[in-house]
Amino acid sequence: WVLSKTKKEDTDDNIAKYDGRWEVEELKENTVPGDRGLVLKSVAKHHAISAMLTKAFIFDNKPLIIQYEVNFQEGIDCGGAYIKLLSSSDDLNLEYFFDKTPYTIMFGPDKCGEDYKLHFIFRHKNPKTGEYDEKHAKRPDVDLKKFYLDKKTHLYTLVLKPDDTFEMLIDQSVVSKGSLLEDMVPPVNPPKEIEDPSDKKPDDWDERPKIPDPNAVKPDDWDEDEPSKIEDPDAVKPEGWLDDEPQYVPDPNAKKPKDWDEEMDGEWEAPQIPNPKCETAPGCGDWVRPMKNNPNYKGKWKAPMIDNPNYQGIWSPQKIPNPDYFEDLHPFEMTTVSAIGLELWSMTSDIYFDNFIICSEKEVADRWAADGWGLKKLVASANEPGMFSQLVTAAEDHPWLWVLYILTLALPVGLAVLFC
Repeated sequence: WVLSKTKKEDTDDNIAKYDGRWEVEELKENTVPGDRGLVLKSVAKHHAISAMLTKAFIFDNKPLIIQYEVNFQEGIDCGGAYIKLLSSSDDLNLEYFFDKTPYTIMFGPDKCGEDYKLHFIFRHKNPKTGEYDEKHAKRPDVDLKKFYLDKKTHLYTLVLKPDDTFEMLIDQSVVSKGSLLEDMVPPVNPPKEIEDPSDKKPDDWDERPKIPDPNAVKPDDWDEDEPSKIEDPDAVKPEGWLDDEPQYVPDPNAKKPKDWDEEMDGEWEAPQIPNPKCETAPGCGDWVRPMKNNPNYKGKWKAPMIDNPNYQGIWSPQKIPNPDYFEDLHPFEMTTVSAIGLELWSMTSDIYFDNFIICSEKEVADRWAADGWGLKKLVASANEPGMFSQLVTAAEDHPWLWVLYILTLALPVGLAVLFC
């Protein structure tokens, strides 16, 4: 692994340097004796580290399988744990690996706030212009939250196949799959036709499906001046209403502050409180008749709507052939990769990485997983508390569970005593 010695572009100099610290350490919990991983140690710093592959991967007729382990040992507030497969080039220097270093694939978990992501991005070369565009896989439909917060080691796998399909797996279970041609945003291939940018909507184009009836006439008895609400003439003032009592009175217990200066602050007045005499009465102050809906109210008259005889539909520009159109039927044939890199920012430390593998054989990746992640999973399972301990821990967080436990135990005992 090679540490980057360069700086991030377009960033303040005081944080631009890739000076985030890396260590090789054992897991903090559920440790496998003798097993260590690569650990991101710093908070609020840029980290960049990379390694050359033993041989470059060429996208021809074999699948690409990318697999590695991640453990957010301290949880994760805001930060990523994704990897980049760096594109092969004659001038690739890992000591100058930074955010603008060309990559072919980016894959892995990322989280900020309550947004939990699993990235799969590949850079596609436009066959007409030679320029590269990022293509993003659609978000997985499963809830990813637990993989970021349970402080367990999880296995992330990306499988790309020569038939231009992909799968993303977590802990060897598929969480997303699709086609490089159909399930990437933006799509690999542009549309054959586009809207003509020079086409303009005619001034007399009528897009209104309905119009006011020009022949309609307001009825003679339609009164627009009637209010929507009127006083209820049948209302009666409740018995016991205190007309002479205000709703609020000065607080008799309030005292003028010692530092009150009448020249500066004006004449002191006690703060107002609800009148206690009104609490037992139906109301205080001047009684006002309540309002009710006016049965004669009709509002502003409007002509009824009718179908527009001149309706021409919603206008849209005419289509023309897309001058930038191309068709790439095999986007799997990506740029050759020759290195793997971690270029990350994190607000949480101690992110653990282990057992990176890039290969073409599923059996190899599965065996690698069994010897690494599988062993960690067994150790973690063995260290989990028993059922009784879990019940006690749950009751400490939710005391009402003790009632449920007691009832659950008492019911069979009581029934046994009763029937015996």
